Amino acid sequence: MTDNQQDAKFEDGGEAPLRLLAMDADDLGVISALVQDAVFPASEMAWDAPHRRFALLLNRFRWEDAPAAKRRARPVERVQSVLSVTDVLKVQSQGVERGDKDMILSLLSMSFTAGEDGMGRLELVLAGDGVIALDVETLDVTLQDVTRPYVAPSRHTPKHPE
Repeated sequence: MTDNQQDAKFEDGGEAPLRLLAMDADDLGVISALVQDAVFPASEMAWDAPHRRFALLLNRFRWEDAPAAKRRARPVERVQSVLSVTDVLKVQSQGVERGDKDMILSLLSMSFTAGEDGMGRLELVLAGDGVIALDVETLDVTLQDVTRPYVAPSRHTPKHPE
């Protein structure tokens, strides 16, 4: 290799949108970490009961890109993503005003509590003590980026008090 040649770096390559599937608690932990601090209007939540599908259109903070943004001194990013859950039998919420379509919610974490025969409860914990609980026949969660990343309007990485 000559002096003016360098190995390609991973971060120099084109990034593909995320498309992840969780079918167990370990997989769900990965998706939960990636959707932490995602924000969405209450109007972007939908449960299609006949097809047993629940979906959210999130404005997801790109945690996976934050170290590169810091290293390169560029703004942090968000991306719109769809979080979808299949085999949903029942949806309940607490601390969510479903009639207030302008309400902005912030997703903090997701967890799954297994029940009998693979069934269980998926909980989406929201800022301000809100929770969306999904009773599911099986754990089947997909996270898919659906837009190009954009500069986070706040231009800051979300912070949580210790």
